[in-house]
Amino acid sequence: MRMIFILLGILVITELAAAQNNDAITRYPDSNIIILDQRFAKYVLINAAVEHLWTGARWAEGPVWSGDGHYLLFSDIPNNRVLRWTEETGEVSVFQNNSNYANGHTRDKQGRLICCEHDSRRITRIEHDGSITVLADNYSGKRLNAPNDVVVHSNGSIWFTDPGYGILSNYEGHLDSFELAPSVYRLDPVSGELMVVTKDLARPNGLCFSPDEKLLYIVDTGQPNEKPHPIIVFDVVDGRKLENGRMFSDMRPGGADGIRCDVDGNIWAAASWGGKGFDGVHIIAPDGKLIGKIMLPEACANLCFGGTKRNRLFMIASQSIYSLFVNTQGAQIP
Repeated sequence: MRMIFILLGILVITELAAAQNNDAITRYPDSNIIILDQRFAKYVLINAAVEHLWTGARWAEGPVWSGDGHYLLFSDIPNNRVLRWTEETGEVSVFQNNSNYANGHTRDKQGRLICCEHDSRRITRIEHDGSITVLADNYSGKRLNAPNDVVVHSNGSIWFTDPGYGILSNYEGHLDSFELAPSVYRLDPVSGELMVVTKDLARPNGLCFSPDEKLLYIVDTGQPNEKPHPIIVFDVVDGRKLENGRMFSDMRPGGADGIRCDVDGNIWAAASWGGKGFDGVHIIAPDGKLIGKIMLPEACANLCFGGTKRNRLFMIASQSIYSLFVNTQGAQIP
């Protein structure tokens, strides 16, 4: 009788192990990748799946890919640190402690890291020797609110949003008062002049240029529920000014956060606060039509393209990192 129980126990353990292994296996094609319009079909690799790379953040944000270092940097804002996921090993390590509750990141044409710091209310640059240069911390003598996301134009100018989320509580910065209206700024690379390019959005958040840099897309996360939750698109004039702001996409019932453009001009928008069937990444064609979705089990805050061939989409979602190889490339260089 004892031998029968032992054999039954072994059978149960074996079946349990098999079930656990099956939980880690995704049947191709991945059902989390949803084609809503055939224009999205060509970007889907039938034998690629959404990969869960790591969990351990409190609220992850601000991803940027380092092609020369073969790693992904991203912010864990409430823990006041920037983390590094290394492609070769899959390990996550601390890149920067006491990051001033950094949020968005990008790299300039020289490969230097540009950072949006919530707690210090400034834009900084980490030089190649590791020293930090303050690029902007005030406008017309008044402190910036809490810079959120940032991109660099091919002419070297730095464009960033300043919605002020980092001073709304002590969780992602510190509770403080607004001195300026939420705005989008352009920092001139030569003169250092800081100018407002628009203050027409309630809470300007994620932003990205089109591949030809003739358009700038900006997410507004400050609209009430009964109004559109928009991604606004502007015409970029002479690489300096914005004109003709107009609705590109209404993200209701949830919203967008970080956005990136691929080489064909499609917008890949981090989608959140819409629940199951909404949260993840929404892919929007240049004409504003939703053509595809990538479903995630967590609200997605931000994303970027990376990998050796810029064809790996990294999705920063709440406490975790996910990735998906796609049949396109990110437009942003570096």
